[in-house]
Amino acid sequence: MASRTVLISGAGIAGCTLAYWMARNGWSVTVIERGASLRTTGSPVDVRGPAAHVAERMNIASQLRDARIRMDGVTLLDSAGRRTARVDIGMLRSVLAPNDIEIARGDLALILHAASADTAGYVFGDSVQALAQDDTGVDVTFERSRARRFDLVVGADGMHSNVRRLVYGAEAEFVRHAGLYAATVALPRGRDAGREMFLLRTPGKLVAFHPCQGNPLAYFVYWHPELPEFDYRNIDQHKRLLQIAFGGLGWRVPEFIDAARAASDMYFDQVARVQVADWSRGRIALLGDAASCVSLFGDGSTLAIAGAYQLAAALAECPADLQRASSRYQAIHGKLVSSKQKFMALAASHIVPKSRMGLWLSTHMLWRTMGGLGAALHQGQQLRKKFS
Repeated sequence: MASRTVLISGAGIAGCTLAYWMARNGWSVTVIERGASLRTTGSPVDVRGPAAHVAERMNIASQLRDARIRMDGVTLLDSAGRRTARVDIGMLRSVLAPNDIEIARGDLALILHAASADTAGYVFGDSVQALAQDDTGVDVTFERSRARRFDLVVGADGMHSNVRRLVYGAEAEFVRHAGLYAATVALPRGRDAGREMFLLRTPGKLVAFHPCQGNPLAYFVYWHPELPEFDYRNIDQHKRLLQIAFGGLGWRVPEFIDAARAASDMYFDQVARVQVADWSRGRIALLGDAASCVSLFGDGSTLAIAGAYQLAAALAECPADLQRASSRYQAIHGKLVSSKQKFMALAASHIVPKSRMGLWLSTHMLWRTMGGLGAALHQGQQLRKKFS
């Protein structure tokens, strides 16, 4: 009996994870990616909770730990670059999330791709042009490759999903601006970047320096109403927007903007929610940010990995009923997604306060929280010494 065939559009975190599990479950897997290679830009991401368990089952957890970003602390700065607070990240993670891994997005993509490359076929520099499905399969027309037929097509092609546009309709129907824009720019490698992250915050704006294991990044976030003429692929427009939004700030911000001006590649996009009522239509399904997006605080990769695993598991449990499998996948994974999206706006307002009073309250609360955690840890250490 011939293997069932699946086309996955998008070789990102979701697509590579799904390719691994679908091939392991006996599917013949093809992954198509518009880019000429894996995308390595973007902010550091987190692999936590359910995604960490999936990584263990994929036997890549040790690779992720070896590649993880080792950071000592986060220092908060005011508009003049003066320190206002500091978080001991090492202590915080050891107490609250000892199994969480922060990793460069490019490193995570490379590890996931390597895990699936031996059992899935990857085609770079091409994309889906048209889809036509019937009861037994999906006919796919590509921009460059010859047309082919698949048993299943999965759009794992991000917030600006091409598959979603072809099957569901215009992007504006599903992508909801969350009030912010974010950018990431690679900085020149030079002196040792250390293991400290620095955050400069002014009302409505945040600029961060992330050491990122010797590959330092500048990260920008700011509140702004949706820009009607915004083009997520127009790098020249992105550079102009950064200059307008952050050009008046001090500290190292001019250096970061100069790096953006000289960059040939950078990430810049709106922070948004993607909300699609049904994550599948017939033999075509959506995964990751194409179906549901939380695009600000590193949760996207955790959701992508967990969602890919749930979709593959549902298809394995209901091999003869794709609609039932898709419904099961959405019912389970949708609970995790909704819990993240529910508090997205609140989290954003704490990280990037819009007012001077909000900045003061955020910093004050941080000091109190960290002070309480530090005292509790010290007391615990003293008790262990006393009774050991």
